[in-house]
Amino acid sequence: MPSEINGLDQAEKAELLSGSGMWETPGSERAGIRSLVLTDGPNGVRLSAAGDTGPGLGESRPATCFPAECATASSWDPELLEELGRAAGLEAAALGVDVLLGPGLNIKRSPLCGRNFEYFSEDPLLTGSLGAAWVTGVQSCGVAASPKHFAANNQESYRMTVDVIVDERTLREIYLRGFETVVRRSAPWTVMAAYNRINGFHAAQDPWLLRQVLRQEWGFDGVVVSDWGAVTDRAATLAAGLDLEMPSSSGIGPAELVAGLDAGLVSPDDVEASLARLRELGRRTADKPAAPPDLTAHDALARNAAARSMVLLKNDGALLPFSSAATLAVVGELARTPRYQGSGSSRVNPTRLSTAWTALSERIPGSVFAAGYLLEPGAPDEDLIAEAVRAARGADQVAVFLGLPDAAETEGLDRSTLQLPQAQLRLLEAIAEVRPDVAVVLANGSVVATDWVPKAAAVLETWLPGQAGGEAVTDVLLGDVNPSGKLAETFPRRLADTPAYGNFPGEAGQVRSGEGLLVGYRWYDTRMVEPAFPFGHGLSYTEFRYSGLEATVSNRGGEEEVRAVLQLANTGAREGAEVVQLYVAAPAGGAPRPVQELRAFKRVNLAPGETRTVELVLAPGSLDRFDPLTGLWATDPGTYELRVGSSSRDIRLTAAFTLAAVAPKPRPTASSTLAEWMEHPLAAAVLAEAFGAGAGDPGAAASMLTLMGSLPLDRLGRFPGSPLSAENAAALARKLAERAEQQEGST
Repeated sequence: MPSEINGLDQAEKAELLSGSGMWETPGSERAGIRSLVLTDGPNGVRLSAAGDTGPGLGESRPATCFPAECATASSWDPELLEELGRAAGLEAAALGVDVLLGPGLNIKRSPLCGRNFEYFSEDPLLTGSLGAAWVTGVQSCGVAASPKHFAANNQESYRMTVDVIVDERTLREIYLRGFETVVRRSAPWTVMAAYNRINGFHAAQDPWLLRQVLRQEWGFDGVVVSDWGAVTDRAATLAAGLDLEMPSSSGIGPAELVAGLDAGLVSPDDVEASLARLRELGRRTADKPAAPPDLTAHDALARNAAARSMVLLKNDGALLPFSSAATLAVVGELARTPRYQGSGSSRVNPTRLSTAWTALSERIPGSVFAAGYLLEPGAPDEDLIAEAVRAARGADQVAVFLGLPDAAETEGLDRSTLQLPQAQLRLLEAIAEVRPDVAVVLANGSVVATDWVPKAAAVLETWLPGQAGGEAVTDVLLGDVNPSGKLAETFPRRLADTPAYGNFPGEAGQVRSGEGLLVGYRWYDTRMVEPAFPFGHGLSYTEFRYSGLEATVSNRGGEEEVRAVLQLANTGAREGAEVVQLYVAAPAGGAPRPVQELRAFKRVNLAPGETRTVELVLAPGSLDRFDPLTGLWATDPGTYELRVGSSSRDIRLTAAFTLAAVAPKPRPTASSTLAEWMEHPLAAAVLAEAFGAGAGDPGAAASMLTLMGSLPLDRLGRFPGSPLSAENAAALARKLAERAEQQEGST
């Protein structure tokens, strides 16, 4: 450890491991540790204009407001996310920011989560792929990313105290997998620990989560920073692996840490390791681009990203695209006063702002506007509705802008309903009576109810499209951009159909993940619940044909790699992009799994009439499941089915392949049954050594196994005359673990 760090006393070291204000950390020339600036940034840099003296959730320095993650996720485009990350990193560097707090990697467990706009998807593969790309882009500019909120932080209700009760397999396969992908692919320089508890342990002071999983298993070597105010016991959090407390705790945290050191609750080596990681973070972020960012180019990027992320949900009779030569009625206050980003800590002060009404009226002179409703809560305004109906009746084309107001979706508050405001629904009903050919344009951060959809001929989901959203939606509505977005979350028919219904947001300080692995489309597809719009759905102004799927299995470094090859053709008259999605159905008879899971995807751009060969690769480990008994990832042997299509419910091609990999037998523990010990070769040998191989009558032994086989080993000792106590059972389990490690080390 550098002598400069060892030259500090305990109090000085403790102070370096807590913030010095809301957004900065202290520095020390003697320790070689720089003062760092951290700020929010999932969809743009939100640097407080008030400096480091307060929360700064009000005025902030101008920065490009890019589309929110709920939007960019629908692009299914890692290259775009890397470009967006690079742009955000350049702006952060220019503003003197060292750590950009994002991306949000939490899984969309329920559509009612008020912060879903800040997260990518209900699927961990898509979440991890897009998040890793964004992190790579940000850090290419000498700015650290901070994937958050680690982990299982999937609701705003009781978010700072709730205890998430979830089994380990679900935790690892659904809620941790995206973080794991980001850590392994992009090596983020920081990770943010969440407020909530997981199975009774605070995420910010859980050594299993922060040390074993994050550092030992995944190889994370960066700084673990707390969410703002997530530290309840500074000594316990540092001992568990949390390096940096944010923000300043007015001396409380450093004092707790010194007391923990004095009491022997914290190892001095752990303090030195955290200081070394902070010093390395300062080194990594010291070299930043000197040139100012091109904000005009970033605005163009925001426009392009928004357009590529919009999802055409419905387009009966090819109503869209509109013609610029025909008259247009633009209805809905959201076209004039746009909802373009979420509320809370991610809110950005945009460098400029476009509106759909301005952009459309410039492209189609003579367009008319009618507000139709007020953005404030309240009953429908019949005068505004009547004005809108007159405008719609007199135009060749009608676009009605609907969506959720700011207050409906925000950090700190979950939704209670999926419904759009009643005033908006009444407006659409009135217009549909005179114009059944209406196109609805949605602006929302998460899915909404769809019982109104039959009243519209076309529906375009724009999400929260950022500062250039008005121009982007104009590009799509008029056909300058062919929509290519695909849903990263399922639209349900009813709230009662959603996976977490009945288990969200919990009660008595707990929320139970009763749906287990069946999150999002995994639930709808496995339970055969019909969604309104399925995961992966999205229409285009052109058509695509899938053909010739072939699956091959090859050995790569002793493990099996699966390749899927197919032909994709654009059979329409427009250039377009299709997202080819590959789902896999596991063999029957293995461990319980969802009926199918997304395992690969690729966005493919095709000219009219063009055909291209598309290859999707399932790398070794892609099909693994977590075995909580062994603590290992295992691949089930047997015949799998590849399902390739345009959504989870629009499967175009299938092919089968077989894996010969043998799933390891779960290693028994002290609480495993006697039969499970006897069925495991290594465990049976350990038992034989302990009690004597072949002793006694074989027939009597078989009878005993039949009678007592379902009894856990550590409860066998409760029977009179048993040679085995609970302590002996635990010792046997330890011996078995040691024997297994020796065996693994010799292979």
